[in-house]
Amino acid sequence: MKIFSWKIISLFVITLSLGWTTEMGSGYNIQKPNTTFVLPDILHEISGLTDIDQRTIACIQDENGIIFIYDIVLNKIKKQYNFHLDGDYEGITKVGTTMYVLRSDGVLFEFLNYESPNFKLKTYQTGIPAHNNEGLCYDADSNILLIANKGKSVKGKEFKDKRAIYGFDLKTKKLTTSPVYEFDINVIKKHVADKKIKVPTKLKKGENPEPFIKLMTSAIAIHPMSKKLYVLSAADHLFFVFNRNGSIHHIEPLSTTVFNKAEGITFLENGDMLITNEGQQKKPTFLRFNYKPTGVKK
Repeated sequence: MKIFSWKIISLFVITLSLGWTTEMGSGYNIQKPNTTFVLPDILHEISGLTDIDQRTIACIQDENGIIFIYDIVLNKIKKQYNFHLDGDYEGITKVGTTMYVLRSDGVLFEFLNYESPNFKLKTYQTGIPAHNNEGLCYDADSNILLIANKGKSVKGKEFKDKRAIYGFDLKTKKLTTSPVYEFDINVIKKHVADKKIKVPTKLKKGENPEPFIKLMTSAIAIHPMSKKLYVLSAADHLFFVFNRNGSIHHIEPLSTTVFNKAEGITFLENGDMLITNEGQQKKPTFLRFNYKPTGVKK
């Protein structure tokens, strides 16, 4: 498994910004979901989801240690599995017959044979350096779980604008010593400015307005076909797609009308993208976007 430093990623992104590659979009009309429905009140704080099959997902909410099995055709909860005490649970992903749940402090819960009445639960203290983690997904090609930091992962002013995604090796059950992905917000801002992507701006005294981007990751997922990394930043209302080497493929603002607070993302086998919104002062929602693959221009 290759580990990319932020310096290398920065070089790739700068190269992209200079126009050596043309980004072709996300494969979805992110502003117009093909299916939208309101989730039940018990999922008001929905914070993560993962696909099980073409009509079933598993999801969690960030207050209770419960896995909800949800039928997205009938729009109802099918089953519930209580796995732990109340806590701040932020991510869930399925690997075979095992469910993994991420708590914000970096603790991983391994829910073996989750459908069995004799299921086993294991807990792993990952030792991830960040105190606030929200993104979790499975990278099948590397057999690791990707864990995304919501803010900076390491103390120090020099890390203020860095965002990391670590790997949890499912063979060794250990965290990678270095991030698998690490992004520089200043490089992302330059890309946004060069591509004239419309995002909120911040005006510093005596300077020109610059893009206002925090990249506080709320959910991540690997696309089943392209293998690109999809990232949501609910705080920014931004949608990112990164290539396997960490370079930027696509950035797009999210409609505040459609996306109240995008906290979960996953994909079905056919490529359809599913996103869930936490309720806050509104209702929690489920959104489905049909996959429309695009060509790649050089």
